[in-house]
Amino acid sequence: MKVAVLGAAGGIGQALALLLKLQLPAGSELSLYDIAPVTPGVAVDISHIPTAVKVEGFAGEDPTPALKGADVVLISAGVARKPGMDRSDLFNINAGIVRNLIEKVAVTCPKACIGIITNPVNTTVAIAAEVLKKAGVYDKRKLFGVTTLDVVRSETFVAELKGLNVYRTTVPVIGGHSGVTILPLLSQVPYAEWKEEEIEPLTKRIQNAGTEVVNAKAGGGSATLSMAQAAARFANAVVRGLQGETVIECSYVEGDGKYARFFAQPIRFGKEGVEEILPIGKLSAFEQQALDAMLPTLRADIELGEKFVNP
Repeated sequence: MKVAVLGAAGGIGQALALLLKLQLPAGSELSLYDIAPVTPGVAVDISHIPTAVKVEGFAGEDPTPALKGADVVLISAGVARKPGMDRSDLFNINAGIVRNLIEKVAVTCPKACIGIITNPVNTTVAIAAEVLKKAGVYDKRKLFGVTTLDVVRSETFVAELKGLNVYRTTVPVIGGHSGVTILPLLSQVPYAEWKEEEIEPLTKRIQNAGTEVVNAKAGGGSATLSMAQAAARFANAVVRGLQGETVIECSYVEGDGKYARFFAQPIRFGKEGVEEILPIGKLSAFEQQALDAMLPTLRADIELGEKFVNP
């Protein structure tokens, strides 16, 4: 199994590369690419860690050598959020980066499963889909927006608030990956009983958790380490699915369009990427209202990506 990380010299990319070196199945290959000349050094650095995962690093303008034979491609390349910015402020820079990288993926490893980490995910996934479609290689089972960080944060915050075992706490998170489009389904958390006044503040904390990190880093960056852990969890789910295991995680994918063209919900991974998109289940009145309210925002984000490729 070969996993390529594009953006491997960045704050997310380096930590993600480290985690994948430690966590991928024995015999896997890890291919690290970034425009930055330090990238081969990052690969050499983690290659000294004693696991049965082979690592190679590539730098420069063209990611093609890193992509050859890749089964899974993770894209974390782009600029990070700074205080006062929201994810949409990143659009103008990151949209072009994602488009250019996906054009190379379409030519070099068109059958790979692609995980988009680069924000704004609500929009960059639509860009990737349109680029792949133009190249004639789009398979909606193999394109994912990585929203696992919303799940990771939800699990952490819920376990802390409710005194639950954090390793056994599961929180489905649906919708998108920014602000009000992030909807944790707290009503579906096993063994958690809620007071009405707890739901809204916790939902808002989960939705704004990225800003919490940006502000705490005081201009020094955004969520990189927690994002890397979430991306590694996502990547391992994809890899295990490709190897025939049954794995379920939430991800932002193109489904039946009931809510929006792309929508995050629980996915069963399999040998072709998305094996099955699972239903979101019964929602509380608060969750239903939040879902209805977010859809215009989510659809506008998606349309922005589509128009970027097809003006």
